[in-house]
Amino acid sequence: MEKIIGMGNALVDVLVRLDDDDILAQMALPKGSMTLIDENKLLKINEYFNKMQTHLSTGGSAGNAIRTLNYLGADTGFIGKIGKDFYGEFCRKSLVERGTEGHLFVSETLPSGVASTFISADGERTFGTYLGAALSLSADELTIDLFEGYSYLFIEGYLVQNHALISRAMELAKQAGVKICLDLASYNIVREDFDFFAYLVEKYVDVVFANEEEAKAFTGLEPDEAVSQIARWCDIAVVKIGAEGSLVSTRHETIKVSALPAVCVDTTGAGDYFAAGFLYGMVAGYSLEQCAQIGSIVGAEVVQVVGTELPEETWVEIKHKIARI
Repeated sequence: MEKIIGMGNALVDVLVRLDDDDILAQMALPKGSMTLIDENKLLKINEYFNKMQTHLSTGGSAGNAIRTLNYLGADTGFIGKIGKDFYGEFCRKSLVERGTEGHLFVSETLPSGVASTFISADGERTFGTYLGAALSLSADELTIDLFEGYSYLFIEGYLVQNHALISRAMELAKQAGVKICLDLASYNIVREDFDFFAYLVEKYVDVVFANEEEAKAFTGLEPDEAVSQIARWCDIAVVKIGAEGSLVSTRHETIKVSALPAVCVDTTGAGDYFAAGFLYGMVAGYSLEQCAQIGSIVGAEVVQVVGTELPEETWVEIKHKIARI
């Protein structure tokens, strides 16, 4: 089976469930978005979290996807940067325990990144992300040998704020013969750096993942038209449309795949899980329709739990479902 490497912000998710969304307004965090925060706001959020029951897990968009791929049976690697602290060691141990090949750079001065994750009563999640050491990963630290031996690079759109880093990663990956898969990350990130996203997709990217809000921010179009438009710029475009399923488009066809029924309690990681399932299908030789079905299978499971960790028995059930498609 072909190998997949992820690159993204090495983060630890600290999750809390909300009875109402008042705290989001107080912290100036738009519901459903990912907002970068400074250390002062992190301290304010921590004061709130200290009064609540929280859940800890490894996070980051690419990190979630790579963890999912590993559980499904793919050979994986991950590139990121951590601090010399508890959260950094938590990330490292998580990679080792799963058998993922970790390429973790270490900051001597900055703490590890933390994603404060607010889960609204309707399951929508909002991130206040302090990047810390994750933000200090630089283009100069990347070398072509990091990408050799892999067939796919899954890279999260949250890295787009560092133009030099993401450009260098994609350039080296292409030189190593690696296909590039980009997740558009968040509608507000796409809006703020549209021109650069468009440049990356047209020059480097083979597969684009987006939800309907991100797709609209990128194209100005509704999902049916947006997925076709994006597919004109790359090989494969995937637009997730929530409970309605997903749309997959190439230059020649568009396929709609239904979502599986699920009781949603937390959407954290749903898009990452879907992308991972889709990519697993690609490296395992499934059709595009089947790839989207696998994405739906894993995506439906993760929304039924708080956070992004699934119990072992659920992974066994997921593999049985995949075997039957």
